[in-house]
Amino acid sequence: MERTAQPDRHSKINIKWGENFMANIKSAKKRIKVIDRKTARNKRVRNHLKEVLKSFDASVAEGNFDKADENFKLAEKKLMQAASKGTISKNAASRKTSRLAKKLNAAKAAK
Repeated sequence: MERTAQPDRHSKINIKWGENFMANIKSAKKRIKVIDRKTARNKRVRNHLKEVLKSFDASVAEGNFDKADENFKLAEKKLMQAASKGTISKNAASRKTSRLAKKLNAAKAAK
């Protein structure tokens, strides 16, 4: 008796749970929805952080230090908000804030 060829069940395929599989238990279905909402929120926060950091870098590159100070305060605020919500770690937020301050102070000193 021969076995028919079947795909390997143990092969690694990256499939999201919502696409081909669906949870049967009610709490698992809820967790999938919650995870999707949190993932979407984290993406929005990260994209907003990138925009804020780019505007800070642009204002420093232009030499507009009044605008750079405003952008620094906004970037620090947004970094700490992201850290408090768990989007990025608190150490990462502090490290980035420190690097921004160092960059701003170096640019002011070079002026």
